[in-house]
Amino acid sequence: MSDSPPERLHQRWLSIIGIGDDGLDSLSPIAKSLIDKAQLVVGGERHLALLAPISTTTTQQQLTWAKPISDSVGLIQQHHGQAVCILASGDPLCYGIGTTILRHISIEQITIIPAPSAFSLAASRLGWSLPETETVSLCGRDPHLINALLYSGARILALSADRHTSTQVAQILNQQGQGDVQITVLEHLGGKDEKIITSSAADWSEPTVAQLNMMALSCPAKITGLSRSPGLPDNSYCHDGQLTKREIRAVTLAALAPLPGQLLWDVGAGNGSIGIEWMRSDARNLAISIEQNSQRCQNIAHNAAALGVPNLQIIAGQAPTAIDELTIPDAIFIGGGLTIPGVFEKCWHHLKTGGRLVANAVTVETEQRIFQLQNQYGGNLSRIAIQQAEPIGKFLGWKASAPITQWCVTKH
Repeated sequence: MSDSPPERLHQRWLSIIGIGDDGLDSLSPIAKSLIDKAQLVVGGERHLALLAPISTTTTQQQLTWAKPISDSVGLIQQHHGQAVCILASGDPLCYGIGTTILRHISIEQITIIPAPSAFSLAASRLGWSLPETETVSLCGRDPHLINALLYSGARILALSADRHTSTQVAQILNQQGQGDVQITVLEHLGGKDEKIITSSAADWSEPTVAQLNMMALSCPAKITGLSRSPGLPDNSYCHDGQLTKREIRAVTLAALAPLPGQLLWDVGAGNGSIGIEWMRSDARNLAISIEQNSQRCQNIAHNAAALGVPNLQIIAGQAPTAIDELTIPDAIFIGGGLTIPGVFEKCWHHLKTGGRLVANAVTVETEQRIFQLQNQYGGNLSRIAIQQAEPIGKFLGWKASAPITQWCVTKH
């Protein structure tokens, strides 16, 4: 048996209380008690301004979040064992401060009492089923993330950073030719100032929007969206010809086998397609593109934003020197530079145990290098040949692309 309930409660010195726009009125007696008895209360200015009607402890200290927020987390940890209460908006574990706190303090020391999340409140106003709705936070994040969520009939709920977020999203939608998407801004959900504004992206004229708001996007059935499965059309990318072609890309991503939350190194990234589609496979995935050509680095940045993964990290440089200080990856794709001395060895050294390395070869020299490495490290070799039907006079004929030799190996 684990510790008895009284002992567990004694260990929980930190509480995180979710508050809605209606303030303290809807809090449970337990939540109010935790706030009232706290020796230190932490929150934003808006949250702390609500305390006067409830707090009776004259010695209670208050702490407003600092920038960076890690400084405040350090101060909270210094109060270990004292009664500390953090005030949060809505559900603290739904894109909230609770997730950040749990990276530093174990759940065994914390009591969390959530309020309804902004997503739940918005869905209740719109009649949307949350499991059938895309959700994203644009607080402190690039609004181009919206581009990854657009498809026929999609319903998207997005937490706004401020009053300007809806206008930024409208501009992005119009740039993508998606002006028919309906934007609904929901202000002060659950509060006395609740208000709803609706317009198409094309007609969005930067109305006066409250600082505290969230957005709902409704995509029409006719909207053109891109699949999240690997193998996007080649014309989805801005490129100079240095692009892993669609069919090869799909096979390569299948070999890399991305799992949620994993990190990829795309070495010799060209115009970024492998890293981009790795990240599109799951919103939690990360990728680092290493590319020495400056114009291609610009293309990668453009493609990443247009395809909804603006957080793709771009390293302007050449392996092996460019990868020395990078975060250890779960998988590595070497699309170029395998014949450069030290590239494979450095990549293999940094790859996690159990991680996958995939390399594609077009030239004879790179193919020879792959044969040598496969003989030493094992793994699987594949030969991929693609033919496309193209006109020959009045008829169609098959035109072959350059065959690809692919090596896939797992580090044991």
